[in-house]
Amino acid sequence: MPSSVETFILQSLAASGAGWLSFAEVMRLALYHPEYGYYSGNPQRIGRTGDFYTAVSVGPLYGQLLAAVALETWDSLGRPDSFTIIEQGAHDGQLAADVWAGLRDGPLGEIARYCIVEPQLGYQRAQQDRLVPLIGGRVSWAHDFAGLRAGGGAMFLCNELLDAFPVHRLRWNGVAWEEIGVVREGDGLGFKPRAIPPGLLAEEAARLPEDLPLGYTTEVHPAAANWLHQLCAQPFNGTILIADYGYEAEEYYAPERSDGTLRRYHDHRVDGEVLRDLGECDLTAHVNFTQVIDEAERGGFGVKRFMEQGRFLTHAAKPWLASLEGKPPSSATMALLRQFQTLTHPSHMGAAFRMLLLSNVSGS
Repeated sequence: MPSSVETFILQSLAASGAGWLSFAEVMRLALYHPEYGYYSGNPQRIGRTGDFYTAVSVGPLYGQLLAAVALETWDSLGRPDSFTIIEQGAHDGQLAADVWAGLRDGPLGEIARYCIVEPQLGYQRAQQDRLVPLIGGRVSWAHDFAGLRAGGGAMFLCNELLDAFPVHRLRWNGVAWEEIGVVREGDGLGFKPRAIPPGLLAEEAARLPEDLPLGYTTEVHPAAANWLHQLCAQPFNGTILIADYGYEAEEYYAPERSDGTLRRYHDHRVDGEVLRDLGECDLTAHVNFTQVIDEAERGGFGVKRFMEQGRFLTHAAKPWLASLEGKPPSSATMALLRQFQTLTHPSHMGAAFRMLLLSNVSGS
């Protein structure tokens, strides 16, 4: 039986003269349709009882290490009297709570404010329930970037946000790139290619390699580029921290990655059946970090650090690890050290994620 999203898409295809939708539009509906989308309503469960794990699922240490990055940003700005941490994709507010716990007893905790960019009311309510008792009047919400009031010093952060941005699927036919869209196929949905019309998508395709096997399929990310362009235009000085699955362009478009990175997550299982159970499972595509860096540099930000999560968090943890030297570990410390190993060890999460810290601070 078709899902509610699939039924909506089938109706849209029937009403369309072309009978064809880009995969980006299908992914947008599957994830963000206001009534049927996977991310509509209240926050999805993550961790053991959900469809996937994130670094936040491991425990509070991840957020506390990001608080150390916020403190570093504040120091690089000369410790201004006004500083805001801005988060987008905050889910149920757990990461914000962990970051705040890492700040509240230090000098930045005395002046910092927290702002969450969140358009969905169900998510806002869950975040408010968790954060207002902890942060009080120093936490606020914005529907989008236009609602931000974070001039002055700031650190923007997002954890596994960009991998859920809608992507276009492209296929190399041996002569040119073509776009793979979605059509009705029997009682369900299937894929069908067509020529790419002139415009932004054609410009993106022109940047892709062409010495690839026939039928090579991949994704391009104009939505992510547009998002970063808007973010870099915001009136704050400081840093942007992006943590996500991803590759640099050379690795992203490697010949052996012939089916791209687009995947479906459901009940801790991952597969490539991205037209199945639409609206009831997560869809993700790895981030093209080369594109992100290029767009950020055009927006006036430079790369401060870009590395695998394990190395990045080990750098952030240096003051904490140094403070443990020569002290008998308590049970609480041992629990945090186990979290640190999960977050940083290459066989766990340390090599799977990349962390990119961008800065527009002079001399940073």
